[in-house]
Amino acid sequence: MKRILVVDDEESLCFTFERFLKNEGYDVSCARNFMDAKDEISKKDFDLVIADQILEDKSGSEILHHIKNLGLNVPVVMITGNPDLDIAASALKFGAYDYLSKPVKKDILLNVAREALNHKFISDLNLSIEKEREIYRHNLEAVFRTVKDGIITVDESLNITEANDSVNLICGFGIQKIKGKSIYDAFSSCSGQCADIIGRAVNGKTEILEKKITCTRKDRPEQVVLVSGVPLKNNKGGLLVVRDITKVSRLEKELRKKNSNLMVGKSQSLKNVFELIETLKDLDTAVLVTGETGTGKELAAKALHFEGSRSSHPFVAINCSAISMNLLESELFGHVKGAFTGALMDKKGKFLLADKGTLFLDEIGDIPEEIQLKLLRFLQEKEFEPVGGNETIKVDVRIVAATNKNLLARINRNKFRKDLYYRLNVVNIEMPPLRKRIDDIPLLFEHFKNIFNKKMDKNIKTLSFEVFELFSRYQWPGNIRELEHCLEHAFVMCRGDEIFPDHLPSEIRSFAKEDLEECSDERQLIINALEKSGYNKARAARLLDISRQTLYRKLNEYMIQCK
Repeated sequence: MKRILVVDDEESLCFTFERFLKNEGYDVSCARNFMDAKDEISKKDFDLVIADQILEDKSGSEILHHIKNLGLNVPVVMITGNPDLDIAASALKFGAYDYLSKPVKKDILLNVAREALNHKFISDLNLSIEKEREIYRHNLEAVFRTVKDGIITVDESLNITEANDSVNLICGFGIQKIKGKSIYDAFSSCSGQCADIIGRAVNGKTEILEKKITCTRKDRPEQVVLVSGVPLKNNKGGLLVVRDITKVSRLEKELRKKNSNLMVGKSQSLKNVFELIETLKDLDTAVLVTGETGTGKELAAKALHFEGSRSSHPFVAINCSAISMNLLESELFGHVKGAFTGALMDKKGKFLLADKGTLFLDEIGDIPEEIQLKLLRFLQEKEFEPVGGNETIKVDVRIVAATNKNLLARINRNKFRKDLYYRLNVVNIEMPPLRKRIDDIPLLFEHFKNIFNKKMDKNIKTLSFEVFELFSRYQWPGNIRELEHCLEHAFVMCRGDEIFPDHLPSEIRSFAKEDLEECSDERQLIINALEKSGYNKARAARLLDISRQTLYRKLNEYMIQCK
């Protein structure tokens, strides 16, 4: 049995590589750092070493040096999360078998392992220089092959000497067509910005890193790329690296667009949501988002998905209360042809459509008990059967659920399973109601102002003082959604550049009238709150459910003296 040593300070990566390799019949050992690796090498004869370049105490290159210094005939495969061609070339020249960049796919890992184990390292010290160059060139090509970025090398005259396959995928330039050409001629069919960057890098002997460029060519879709130009040592030319971030850029724009109604504000309650999303975004933990209608529960779920490691995979949402009980099971799990009347063909459910991504289950409290049981099984086993089918399907889906109902109360009424509740509610994100984040209203107004001015071709600039005051006292039962509709109504009605109470919907104006009638009692309410709070203004403001700024203004308005 072939013995393999995996050296990586990431426990999860060691575990994954160990599982992949053991399933192929290899005897696998793991080491977390350089010293542990030395100890393992001294105790066992390994046939292959797979080492991360960056370790907690030293580097993978030092493991390679240690093996070579011992005179062991052991191929070494280097792994890195941030490919550096100088380090790669140095490692390969010293004798590394291959150099792979993260994330390493299972099939690539196993193929390289098989090739390395079947390959006999040439160790004859009297190899001809030409043979050494051949090996070096072969290994360097292996580096190029594993890097997803497009890589082009140029000589001191800016003529192209080499390019990897990714250049063809990203730029549409095959190596045979551009090799030997001037970099400016090769990029003549586009804007030439990439050629300009490598030209300035080589001629100026300076690194130009990750310049964001939008590529437009008639024969290819628009792309967004990061371009770096690096001069090589000893005036031997330079290296052009092109990274395609078109998908990432598109997802970022989509995220900003989809989350803009919620992700506007500076209140502490919203900051708490941001911090929790940042903590959870790259985890597979089930999340339950709670909050009143209109607070942005789905937008929080999208932020978890699009800002996390699953962002390049589907985000699938389903409103469980909007679909009849008879159809909900089919919508979630799919069905096979003939499963029920009207099932004329197989149908994929939301779970299968969300594979590798996120499934958002809105209004989770409304699903019937039989579906609750099937959902619980999925959360436990990550598998399900379509309606009417016998095949068990396994998928990798993160579940984010949301509700505006009190699930504990529904559990007490036997309307919701307790075991499902605890499976879904591993972590709870509670979306704050708008009345608890009144300080965010000016920022939300600025956001909606830009949208509605553009939509209606207007130039409304501000809310009147009376409207701001009214908005700070109104309870906003419909939360941000209600604020959006209120402002849209006001923009329709307003003919000037400032919104006044008369421009607001009737229910808001009615509240303003009632609120005015209650002003005579307001002075006494404020005095009572101050007395209850021991004249602590911040505490009194919380008792009155108003901001401190509003309290200070009312103290002046009613000439109330604080002790």
